[in-house]
Amino acid sequence: MSDENKTAPYRPHQDDLEAGNTLRDYPEDDDEGLGPFDIVRTKSAPVDRLRRWRQAALVLNASRRFRYTLDLKKEEERKQLIAKIRMHAQVIRAAVLFQVAGQGLNGPETVKLPSSPAQIGDFGISSEELVSVSRSMISLFCSKLEGQVKGVAEKLKSSMEKGVPGDETDLINRKRAFGSNTYPRKKGRSFWRFVWDACRDTTLIILMVAAAASLALGIKTEGIKEGWYDGGSIAMAVLIVIVFTAVSDYKQSLQFQNLNEEKQNIQMEVVRSGRRIQVSIFEIVVGDVVPLKIGDQVPADGLVISGHSLSIDESSMTGESKIVHKDSTRAPFLMSGCKVADGYGTMLVTSVGINTEWGLLMASISEDNGEETPLQVRLNGVATFIGIVGLAVAVVVLIVLVVRFFTGHTYDPDGKVQFTAGKTTVGDAIDGFIKIFTVAVTIVVVAVPEGLPLAVTLTLAYSMRKMMADKALVRRLSACETMGSATTICSDKTGTLTLNQMTVVEVYACEKKIDPPNNKSLLTPTVVSLLIEGIAQNTTGSVFVAEGGGALEVSGSPTEKAILQWGVNLGMDFDAVRSDSVIIHAFPFNSEKKRGGVALKLSESEVRVHWKGAAEIVLASCTSYIDANDCVVPMDEDKLSFFKKAIEDMAAGSLRCVAIAYRLYEIENVPTGDEELDNWQLPDGDLILLAIVGIKDPCRPGVREAVQLCSNAGVKVRMVTGDNLQTARAIALECGILGSNADAAEPNLIEGKTFRNFSETQRLEVADRISMHELKIYQVMGRSSPHDKLLLVQALRKRGHVVAVTGDGTNDAPALHEADIGLAMGIQGTEVAKESSDIIILDDNFASVVKVVRWGRSVYANIQKFIQFQLTVNVAALVINVVAAVSAGNVPLNAVQLLWVNLIMDTLGALALATEPPTDHLMHRPPVGRRSLCGELTNDWSSISSHCSLNPQFSRTSILNLEHDSSDHAFQVKNTLIFNAFVFCQIFNEFNARKPDEINVWKGVTKNHLFMGIVGLEVVLQFTSTVRLSWKLWLVSFAIGFISWPLAIVGKLIPVPERSFSEILTKKTHQERNPDGAFREIRTVPKRGGLLVEVKRYGLLVEASVNGRVEAYRAKGEPSISVKTLLKSRYCEDDPLEKSNEESS
Repeated sequence: MSDENKTAPYRPHQDDLEAGNTLRDYPEDDDEGLGPFDIVRTKSAPVDRLRRWRQAALVLNASRRFRYTLDLKKEEERKQLIAKIRMHAQVIRAAVLFQVAGQGLNGPETVKLPSSPAQIGDFGISSEELVSVSRSMISLFCSKLEGQVKGVAEKLKSSMEKGVPGDETDLINRKRAFGSNTYPRKKGRSFWRFVWDACRDTTLIILMVAAAASLALGIKTEGIKEGWYDGGSIAMAVLIVIVFTAVSDYKQSLQFQNLNEEKQNIQMEVVRSGRRIQVSIFEIVVGDVVPLKIGDQVPADGLVISGHSLSIDESSMTGESKIVHKDSTRAPFLMSGCKVADGYGTMLVTSVGINTEWGLLMASISEDNGEETPLQVRLNGVATFIGIVGLAVAVVVLIVLVVRFFTGHTYDPDGKVQFTAGKTTVGDAIDGFIKIFTVAVTIVVVAVPEGLPLAVTLTLAYSMRKMMADKALVRRLSACETMGSATTICSDKTGTLTLNQMTVVEVYACEKKIDPPNNKSLLTPTVVSLLIEGIAQNTTGSVFVAEGGGALEVSGSPTEKAILQWGVNLGMDFDAVRSDSVIIHAFPFNSEKKRGGVALKLSESEVRVHWKGAAEIVLASCTSYIDANDCVVPMDEDKLSFFKKAIEDMAAGSLRCVAIAYRLYEIENVPTGDEELDNWQLPDGDLILLAIVGIKDPCRPGVREAVQLCSNAGVKVRMVTGDNLQTARAIALECGILGSNADAAEPNLIEGKTFRNFSETQRLEVADRISMHELKIYQVMGRSSPHDKLLLVQALRKRGHVVAVTGDGTNDAPALHEADIGLAMGIQGTEVAKESSDIIILDDNFASVVKVVRWGRSVYANIQKFIQFQLTVNVAALVINVVAAVSAGNVPLNAVQLLWVNLIMDTLGALALATEPPTDHLMHRPPVGRRSLCGELTNDWSSISSHCSLNPQFSRTSILNLEHDSSDHAFQVKNTLIFNAFVFCQIFNEFNARKPDEINVWKGVTKNHLFMGIVGLEVVLQFTSTVRLSWKLWLVSFAIGFISWPLAIVGKLIPVPERSFSEILTKKTHQERNPDGAFREIRTVPKRGGLLVEVKRYGLLVEASVNGRVEAYRAKGEPSISVKTLLKSRYCEDDPLEKSNEESS
């Protein structure tokens, strides 16, 4: 197989025995037959589904409503632009290959470099020459550059071993001469662009036109002193709404902009002055030496210095999903933005930033951060439904008021008819109609909850910013929301549940335990020499020794660092050992194979192959060992049992077990050709065991409490690790995933090999067992491959679970992508894993994962609060105006007042309620689940109905002691009182909405300074925006608003059906077919203190709660059966229920 056609290791292996049976792809969530707003999963959703809900939505301001959703038109243009740039790169490559082929036919000739401009600094090559080299491929310039990468490095004043000097002056000179590793980005939207977007609201435009007409007519009929009030006040109110909306949207955009910059700030390892250090990808300069390993992103254009099995995935640049092998002679050129698919090596940076193809690509496209979330889409459906109702109400109000006005049934405050045919002037008639029309349009403004879907964006932006402080970087907006619905977390062990601070604490070698492990005297000279050689050469880490002395700096993965440090303790001189032999081929560590090896050429006739990996896997390949007499002895059954027992003991003590072995190989059997050597499979049989080491990685402090918190919240935590099953068992006990030693056995433990060898039906049955929360089945999977993790995720999702998965390796990418929420590790995670993830856990800590769950639930809870608040305002305002319009012929809430209510509801209300911090109460609720994201949102009608029963009574206020005032003033005071009472009801209702399911709404209110500030602002503005009232009437309006509190308490005491109204009305039943053909009915019901799962089968109803209590109820006429038998029947093809029926009959 050619290098170009190799399969990337992070794609599922079709032919790999270690990967197990290939599982067919499960179909995506079945959205067929659902409404346009019922998108269960927006992750990788089809474009036609996204377009469908946009077309179905009732929208007043499309530019604002769809601002934070994916711009489908721009996305298509972006893809076309990327295709053009890729084609440009391919054309250049084809031209170069044609030119090279022509040179081969016509004989060698000297290729001239482009004319060099004036040099900047003391470098021997200019930026333009390097760009020309990069874009025309290095093969044309080998003769000019002495045929070696070393020639380029010398011109760049860089060392291939030690890199650039790295002092500040040198870095500044390099950036000045060759540019920085950044590219020009398109500026974000200015504040005035947001003002313009806010002005494009259809209803606000209509109101501005109506205000202008009213202003003109008012000035004409009443003069400028009195006539400007109606039209001017409407215009002022619209202006305030526009400014508040623009400010809120602008602040959100700045938050997203800052988060996007964080996402692009990749940390890379570079060699400067011989020392490996971490720098931002933006700080990489021309001449830097960059170590590369599997999963890394190539940070800039450059040349391969050295590499072993180095394969690059260039699909991001070429669009072709094939893997290309790279080396320092035949194919040395590396393109920025590509990923390391396999192997490891080092590169010399030759071009950065805009001088690379990747930089040109990124500078040419604008990153569209739009992305809809399931809740956002559903709330667009809610907004559309409410908007249609509001539009219908507005039309009814308009017709009723117009008919009453022109038929002479509308009276002014003095009791006079406002319109009399033949007597009323045209101007007065038009003015009266404009006022009626303005009220109807304003009702539409209030009724259509434009701010409802945007409130999701607001609370997600707030949560994303706060989650950064909790060490979680959100890459996909919907992940915040979906994480709150998670029912299962499949977590890695190393670095997530443990500290990732590894040290070698136990060693078995020379037939005995080496205690302490650094005691070199207990090892034979041959073993010490071979161990040091294997440790120094078979590694991707390094040991740096400062020239002036000082402490050694060991770099690499935690496991590599632990073993390298042990080698140093045994007397290893890292640089000297590596110079004594040459690596002729390497098999990089692979998470599928669990081992890695190198072949070393020691002399003209001797080749030594060193292996290192999972202890039991390497031990199985060993046929000999070195005894205490320094002799190679065949491995007999007794010694094999001794080493196996040592592995079991160390694993039981929660140690990671690694075996180190070697073998000799005949040099005549080593391939001589470059292509054959690249495809050479290192011999991994007949190994000689050198040592088995036990590496301690302690549990993270607080992880046990975090696991318990998940358990209380109804979220199942499972450990999926590549470590030995007994090591995983010990850590699971320590972390609290397994409760006791009694739990730490089958069926709670399973090996990845066993799981992958299951049939598809068996895997689904395992996932079905997992769905029964009281049964602790398969909580720990050991010796799992990334493909096993993918199979588990697919099976769980098939059974309706919302699955979160942690991963750090390149091969974890498919599982991270398949999961509902992919969580990549920020410290140990590769760039491939991070790009496939939805959230990056910056500190690799499981406690941070739990915080993400907490924030996800907070998003859902805050949206629920805002919906309750907004629906209450909507329905109450509509009812007041409809009742008043039909009964009295006028409306107590005019256009200006309704716009103020809309401002309270949409902008200020969203700010106050969508930014509530999470509480501990959220983690004592069951997860929402996949298809119930909006189920509970419709169960808040008790609060809405209580407000509606209160608000219509305000219009009946008639005894106000205003007999001595003029009719016009009394009318204004009465309507002002109604408006005041209505607004105070909503202000008090904001407190009710904070705690929709609790009596004490004051709890924690003083901690939310933003909420208190907004409520205070609303009260102050209310005092300044009304007709002057007496202090008694202020108290009356305040008291009426206060009544909403006891009414809300009464509403909270009214029992709410466990099933949503939509379920009750449609009587939906979720049925699934068992492998034996029988149907069972499953219903998950949120209950206080846990999750209730009802399983109905053959006339029996089982209720299984998370606390382990199981009760079986026998239907009338059915035989009794034990719970144990019943539960067993769910997993057996032979149904004992049927057998029981036959026996009873």
